[in-house]
Amino acid sequence: MKVSEHFNKYEFYCKGNKRGVCKCNQSIVDAELLIVLEDLRSHFGLPIKIYSGYRCPKYNSYVGGAKRSKHRLGIASDIRISGVRPKKVYEYLNEKYPNKYGIGNYDNFTHIDIRSNKARWHG
Repeated sequence: MKVSEHFNKYEFYCKGNKRGVCKCNQSIVDAELLIVLEDLRSHFGLPIKIYSGYRCPKYNSYVGGAKRSKHRLGIASDIRISGVRPKKVYEYLNEKYPNKYGIGNYDNFTHIDIRSNKARWHG
């Protein structure tokens, strides 16, 4: 079931069910986050892999997520664009949204969340 032009709700499901951690089988994704992800898709012209979307509290704890993780609210995604370094994705997001959102640069993925305030970090 599509939630935007290039994404379906299954990409955002809590992965705890697959790993035997929980049975929540929930998918929550915010419309504003989808707009940002579609913008990235358009800018780079390449598919985006959602490594982590929504996380129920039990699964979030299992993966060592922050207690107030934005993943728990369905307003965050950890993503990777094949052939594009995560740092390049981070730099684009930081330039495009200089005063808002949470953007994290990691070796293997980029984190984006649509919090109202600005937060930046390197993992």
